[in-house]
Amino acid sequence: MSTEENRNEQAEELKDAAEASVEEVLAGEQDTEQGEVTELDSLKAQVQEFQEQMLRTQAEMQNIRRRAEMDVEKAHKFALEKFVKELLPVADSLEKAVESTEGQENAGDLVASIRQGVGMTLSLLESSLKKFNVEPLNPVGEPFNPQQHEAMSMVPAPNAEPNSVVAVVQKGYLLNGRVVRPAMVMVAKAQDAPKIDEQA
Repeated sequence: MSTEENRNEQAEELKDAAEASVEEVLAGEQDTEQGEVTELDSLKAQVQEFQEQMLRTQAEMQNIRRRAEMDVEKAHKFALEKFVKELLPVADSLEKAVESTEGQENAGDLVASIRQGVGMTLSLLESSLKKFNVEPLNPVGEPFNPQQHEAMSMVPAPNAEPNSVVAVVQKGYLLNGRVVRPAMVMVAKAQDAPKIDEQA
């Protein structure tokens, strides 16, 4: 072989080697680009997932805050419930004392002064309870409401609507609109109601 042919051959080899290395570099760049694209996509997916987690956490925190505020509000509203329940028998006793002296005007000044004192004490207690949103339930003439009334018995009452309250045995009380003690009542029975066999 001549020198020129050797050179041509070497040039061809160099050219082939250069083309091969360019192809390798291009292939490597494409792989790198594809690798960068895949990595970029996975990072974007992670960012989106973290944003969704953050939004869920914020929503959960708002719900917890609202629940806590409602619990605190209920605690303030109904903190006196046990105390009110303990005072209700006192109010009942004072009412019974006033009722027992009714019609006793001839009994003398002593009974009248005791009645007046008990009546004043009762009105003082009632006004104190009212300051703390405690309201009495005295539902005479109203329709029977099982959420606020407790039926003691059903009685025939021709002048009253069926299932309406005819008499109150014991007043009920509400604290901020919630029943502390239901009213014990007697309910009007419908005229054509079937008789219940009590011996059955």
